Amino acid sequence: MKRMSMIIIAAIFCLALSAQAQAQSIKVGYLDLSKTFDNFEKTKEYDSVLEGLTKSYENTRNEKIEKMKEAQGRLALLKDEEKAKLEEEIETMKADLLEYDRAQRTDLTKDRDEKIREILLEIEKVVSDFAKKGNYDYILNDRVLIYGNEQLNVTDDILKILNDNYNKQ
Repeated sequence: MKRMSMIIIAAIFCLALSAQAQAQSIKVGYLDLSKTFDNFEKTKEYDSVLEGLTKSYENTRNEKIEKMKEAQGRLALLKDEEKAKLEEEIETMKADLLEYDRAQRTDLTKDRDEKIREILLEIEKVVSDFAKKGNYDYILNDRVLIYGNEQLNVTDDILKILNDNYNKQ
C-alpha cells in the first residue's frame, strides 16, 4: 500500500515537472497593434489618399452650396412666377446636395473600411510568418495585456518587416 502511494506521488511529481518544463518552453511575444497600424507606410499613404478624396468631396459640396446661396440671393429680385420656379430649383438643389452627401459619405466609409481590412490582413500575415520563422507559440495583441515584459514586444520587428516589404513594391 505504501509502495502504491509512493508510485502515485512520484507520478504526480513527474507530471508537475513535465507541465512546468512545457510552460517554460513556450515562446510568447506581443504586438502594439495601434502603433503598427499607424506607423505602417501603407497606412500613411492611404491616409493621404483618403484626405485628398475628402477634400475633393468637400470642394464639390461647397460649390453646390454656393450655387444654392446665389439662387437664394436672386429670389428677392424676381417676380412671383420666376420666384416660384427658382424656389423649385433651390429645393431640387437641396435634395441633390443631400443625396450627394449621403452617397459620398457611404462611398468614403466603404473605401476606408475596405482599406483598413486589407491593411489589417497584411499585418496579420506578416505576424503569422514572423511567428512561424521565430518559433513563437503565441503573439498577442497588446490590448489584451495588462502587463507585458518589453523584451517580449515584437512591434518594432513587425513594423520593420511590413515597411521593408511595402517599400520593395
